[in-house]
Amino acid sequence: MAKKYYVVWEGRETGIFTDWSTCKNQIDKFAGAKYKSFKTLGEAEAAFHGAGTSPVKKNSTQERLSKGSSTRKQTAAQGLKTYTADEIAALLIDTKIFTDGGCEPNPGEAGSGVAVYRNDAVAELWYGLYEPKGTNNTAELNALNQALIMAQNEIENEQSVAIFCDSKYSIQCITQWAVGWEKKGWTKKGGEIKNLALIKEMFARHQLLKDKVQVLHVNGHVGVEGNELADRMSIVAIQSRDTDFTCYREELDIRAILAMRTG
Repeated sequence: MAKKYYVVWEGRETGIFTDWSTCKNQIDKFAGAKYKSFKTLGEAEAAFHGAGTSPVKKNSTQERLSKGSSTRKQTAAQGLKTYTADEIAALLIDTKIFTDGGCEPNPGEAGSGVAVYRNDAVAELWYGLYEPKGTNNTAELNALNQALIMAQNEIENEQSVAIFCDSKYSIQCITQWAVGWEKKGWTKKGGEIKNLALIKEMFARHQLLKDKVQVLHVNGHVGVEGNELADRMSIVAIQSRDTDFTCYREELDIRAILAMRTG
C-alpha cells in the first residue's frame, strides 16, 4: 500500500502524521475532529499550513457539521437532517458514496444504483440487483447495503467515509428502528417487518461500522450530482435486468449520464 500522510487540523494533537494509528489516536471520539489523508508530504504540508486543500474558514453551516450540533442528530423524535449539496461539499471526507433505488411501477421491476466519489471526484458508478417483482423500498435497501459493503472496504484502506441516501425509510430502518426490533426479537407492533432478512444483514454490518461511517439523508432530484448519478444507475439496472451488482464500464461522461432517463 502506498504511503500516506495524515493532516489533523482539529484533534487531541494537531499536525502531520505518517501512520494511520497515530492519526486515529488524535481524532478517535474527539468532538469536531478534522483530518484528511494525502499522498505526498508536500501536499500534506501545504494543506496543514493553509495552502491547497486545508479547510476554509468555517461558516455557520460548517461549524455545525464539524461540531456535531443538533442539526446532525438523527433521533426518532427529530427525524433526519437533510444535507444540501453545499453541506456535502463542505464535509472533509475521503470517500462519499451515494445510493438510490428505482421501481417501475411500484411494486414492479426494481434496480439499484451507487455513485462513488473519492476526493470529491466521481470514481465509480455501480448498478444492478434487478428484481422483476420488487419494490422501491427493497431497491433502496439493496443500494444502501452495497454502500455499506463498499464503506467497509474503504475504511480498511484507511479512508474516511460517508454514505448519502435519499430514502429516509432505509436510513431509519438500519440506524434507528432495527435497534428496537432486535430487542423485541425482530418483531414490531402492527405487523410484519418487511425486508427483514436484508435488514438484519444490514443492521449487523452497520453495527460494526457505525463509529466510522455516517449514513446521511439527501433529497432526491434536487441537483445533488451524486444522488442523480445513483438514480440513473438504478434505471440502467432496470433496463439491463442485471441481477449482479456491476461496475459501469462506459465512459464516465457525467453530462451524458445525467441526460439519461430519470427514475
